[in-house]
Amino acid sequence: MTSKADLPQGTLDLLILTIVATEPQHGYAIAQRLRQMSRDVIQVRQGSLYPALHRLEQRGLLAPDWRESETGREAKYYRLTRAGRAQLDTERASWRRLTKAIGVVIRSAEGGAS
Repeated sequence: MTSKADLPQGTLDLLILTIVATEPQHGYAIAQRLRQMSRDVIQVRQGSLYPALHRLEQRGLLAPDWRESETGREAKYYRLTRAGRAQLDTERASWRRLTKAIGVVIRSAEGGAS
């Protein structure tokens, strides 16, 4: 059984930018894709997702386009801007450095506990 995980501070923006980088998506599809890709571990509530989308749009990292969704309703699709692509590259590099450093610390502590 998989349990939900709380996202570390600041990772939701990185995840949204990553999902939208592949193709424009509307909010519900972004949440579903995160859930699917994480095998139900990451479940973002609307109360977190939509403020994050709005914040990313206000910062010029996402651009909206209104179009018809797969259900036939109008939906706001978000696409990555040039600034969004640059921010995504920066955040990915930062995330990789951080997770590598955390891994070193954990492995070092586990090695010392033996």
